[in-house]
Amino acid sequence: MTNQNELQTTYQTKLAKINDTYLPMISNQLEGYGIKFTDYQRTCVINALAEINNALETAGTAINKIDQQTLTQILQKVAALQLNASATPREVYFLTRKKKVGSDWDTQLEMGIEGDGNDSLLARFGRGVKTVHKFWEVREEDTFTYPRMKGLTMTDPEWEPTGKGKVVRIVYPVTKENGDIEYLIAEREDVVRNLTAHINNNMMNETFGIAKNRYQATDQQKKEIDVKKKELKEKMVGKSLDELLDDETFEKLISPAWKEPQSRESMIIRKMRNNVTKKYPKNFENAFLAMSYEEATSEDTRELRRDVTESANTTKFEAIETVEEEPEEAQKKPVIIDYDLETGEVSAPEESSEHNEPVQHTNENSADPF
Repeated sequence: MTNQNELQTTYQTKLAKINDTYLPMISNQLEGYGIKFTDYQRTCVINALAEINNALETAGTAINKIDQQTLTQILQKVAALQLNASATPREVYFLTRKKKVGSDWDTQLEMGIEGDGNDSLLARFGRGVKTVHKFWEVREEDTFTYPRMKGLTMTDPEWEPTGKGKVVRIVYPVTKENGDIEYLIAEREDVVRNLTAHINNNMMNETFGIAKNRYQATDQQKKEIDVKKKELKEKMVGKSLDELLDDETFEKLISPAWKEPQSRESMIIRKMRNNVTKKYPKNFENAFLAMSYEEATSEDTRELRRDVTESANTTKFEAIETVEEEPEEAQKKPVIIDYDLETGEVSAPEESSEHNEPVQHTNENSADPF
């Protein structure tokens, strides 16, 4: 027990030194963009660093081994958007993936926003939004009446929960600054568009056994591959969400997170929530906030990788070019980092660990702490 306590104390001490390196830098950079660095933003950065540290250790690398410009960019985004990696449920996540650079494989770090992170962004930056209330999960056997408009007067929706059946829609009641109530509604069947995009992304590098890979395919093989892709896209037309998920034709093109019984419904609910919150108009105080939001939400491929990696199933999907997916939901182990305050060097741990998650952002004038 004593050794375990000493290990935990050492870990916390080293991580505190890492925090001391990055926090002043992020604070100065944000203030340079006209954003006051609050205590809560400080907490968000500290929690992000802990998660990033775990992610990098899981990937077999260390915080001083990755691109520092990318790391500071991610920390800036986390702070500017006030996303908390330790919130329950979590608001932001970090992924590692392998990408071939020349003859070597580099560990790439990426940041993505969770469903509850989108709720927070809607509440914080939604145009004219005062309060985002707890969303309703309307199920198949519930009684639900849609809101109705009579001129400019709206009749509120009515909902009688039964708790029975699949969730068929998500409703966010939103109080506006002018006192009006708005109801944001997402339908289950609209998620078919998310799933179709997911399948199309997974088809990007698919050769259906016609060629070893799409880069080595001959012109004739490319034509055959395109014909096969066209056939599959045509087969998707008109299918409902559940029909598409259950169709064995697309089984290899749909990640386990969509199909596994324990994650299928939660995935669909998350997509419904995102379809509401991400599209709502946002107002940002300055250009840097707007840019941070755009960069954090614009990459559909990042969300694809999230879908792929959040399942324990080890099936691999290539999201873009030469990408190797890393399992995200692995157990996390603390990492001991040796930080020398005099030299500013951070040493990787002697023993490699097995678990992790990651990050991303940039400022050409950022000081490299290492």
